[in-house]
Amino acid sequence: MDLFEARDRLERALVERIFALPKPILRKLAGPPIRSAEGYALDLETQMLLRLMKLTRQPEMHRGGPKLARLNMDRSAKVAEPREGDELSVRDSRIPGPAGDVRVRIYTPPSNGSPRPILVYLHGGGFVVGSLASHDGLCRALASRSEMVVVSADYRLAPEYPFPCGLEDAVAVTRWVIEHAASFLGDPKRVAVGGDSAGGNLATGVAIECNHDPIPPAFQRLIYPATDASHSLPSHREFREGFFLTEASIAWFLEAYLPRKQDREHPRASPLFADDLGGAPPGLLITAGFDPLRDEGRAYAKRLKEAGVPIELREYEGAIHGFVSMAGLLSIGSQALDDIAAALRRALHTPHEASVTETGLQAAEG
Repeated sequence: MDLFEARDRLERALVERIFALPKPILRKLAGPPIRSAEGYALDLETQMLLRLMKLTRQPEMHRGGPKLARLNMDRSAKVAEPREGDELSVRDSRIPGPAGDVRVRIYTPPSNGSPRPILVYLHGGGFVVGSLASHDGLCRALASRSEMVVVSADYRLAPEYPFPCGLEDAVAVTRWVIEHAASFLGDPKRVAVGGDSAGGNLATGVAIECNHDPIPPAFQRLIYPATDASHSLPSHREFREGFFLTEASIAWFLEAYLPRKQDREHPRASPLFADDLGGAPPGLLITAGFDPLRDEGRAYAKRLKEAGVPIELREYEGAIHGFVSMAGLLSIGSQALDDIAAALRRALHTPHEASVTETGLQAAEG
C-alpha cells in the first residue's frame, strides 16, 4: 500500500465513523437543514460530506488544469466509491476507434453458460476528467448488482480532444460491443448504453446515432445527464455554488469541450435540441434534487416522453450531482444503485434470469 492509498483509506474510515454517529449528533455537526426552492431537504449524510469537503478545503474540479484535475478525480473517487464485485472477472483491452485504439475495461459476472446482457458505460467528468480508474468501483457495483457484463470506455478527453471526439469514441465502442458481444459471453440484442453527467450526454448521443443500426442499443440508462450546453435552465442558477458541481467548473468543462460557442446548441452536443427523438430505446433517467443539471435532465425526459419513448424519470430529491459515484459512503447513492440495477434486470434479463436473480437477492437480503 502506498502513501496515497493509505491516506484515502484513512479519509474513508473517518467519514464512515462520522456517519455512524446518532442522527441528532450528525445533524448538529452538519448544521441546520438545507432546503431547495421547491422544498426538497438536502440528505443529511450528503450535507455532512459537503461540510467536511469545505472544512478540508477540497479543490474544485477546475482548479490546477486538466492534468491535476484528472489526478484529483481518480484519487477522490477511491474515497467514496462502492467496494464490491470480488466475484467478477475484470480485464482491460483495446478496441478500434475512429482515431486509434480505445481502452476498455470489461467486468464479467460468473458465467452460467448463457449469454448475458451488456451495459456500455461512459464515465462522467465534464468531458475533461474521469477515467477507467475513477469509475472502477461504480462499474464493479453495477456489474455485480445487475449481473450484467459491463464494458467501461476510456474515451478521448478535452481539451486535447474537443467535441465531437468523445462522442465518436462512444459510438464506436458501442457498435464494437454489439458486433463482438459473443466473444465475452454477451447478448448483442440486449445491450444498454449508459453513463453519468458528461457520460450521460454521450450515452444520449449513442442512443440517437445508433438508433437505425442493424442491432441498436436496447436500453439507455442516464444518470444526471448533461443535455443542454447553454446551461440556461433555473437549476443552474439555484445550485451554482455549494453543492459539489459549481458554475465555475461547468464553465471550464464547456470551454474545453465546446470551445466554439456555436456548437453548444448542436444536437450532438446538446441532445435537448434534437429535432426528433422518436425511436430511441426505452430507459431510465436519474436526476438529483440539488444538482445544477437537474432541470435539463427533467426536460430531456419530457422530450423523450413526448416523442413516444418509454422513459422512467426518477429524482432523488435530497441528492447532489455525483451522488451515485459516492455510493460507498452515501446511503442515498447505494439506494440509487439498487434501483438502477433493478431497472436493468427488468429491462434486459430474460424472465428466467430475472426470477433467478430476484431469488438470489431475496436470499442475500434475508
